Amino acid sequence: MKGKIIILSAPSGTGKSTIINRLIKDEGLRLGFSISATSRAPRGAEIDGKDYFFLSDEEFQRRVEAGEFVEWEEVYAGTRYGTLESEVERVTGSGHNLIMDVDVKGALSIKNRFGDKALSIFVMPPDISTLEQRLRSRATDSEETILRRLAKAEYEMGFAERFDTVIVNDELEKAVKDVDSHIRMFCGI
Repeated sequence: MKGKIIILSAPSGTGKSTIINRLIKDEGLRLGFSISATSRAPRGAEIDGKDYFFLSDEEFQRRVEAGEFVEWEEVYAGTRYGTLESEVERVTGSGHNLIMDVDVKGALSIKNRFGDKALSIFVMPPDISTLEQRLRSRATDSEETILRRLAKAEYEMGFAERFDTVIVNDELEKAVKDVDSHIRMFCGI
């Protein structure tokens, strides 16, 4: 493994994907993105192999049993997400630093597995009411899904102290700069 691993985790709607998309554009960071696998169906304009690897339940299970995942979790009942070993090797083997967007348990598993070769960053919403407003403004989820995401967010925020660093996304540009600074320090850039 030539590159390092940067793990971003946050409750849904906190802005981690937006932060990652901004950082990937900075060629000086040498970031490559890990595409996660999921057993859920695509949402909106999501594309297989770009946004996620969309796998059937059977294919996901086959790959779990074959030991092809670095980590995987059943994030919501019946919906699994995971990181394929081949994705870690693809990015880090090319000399790029791997930036990963994973759930809290997956992030802690990856950090435990890779130790000082990985930096774990938890992106925290300013508060639950702001997070609820962000989720509702996306207009992509049902009321039931929003309530489930909010309950999960409160649970996930309880793990923040186990990460190397916590960044509060109360202002997007500042959050991007803060994450960028931590990555540069960690990678020696």
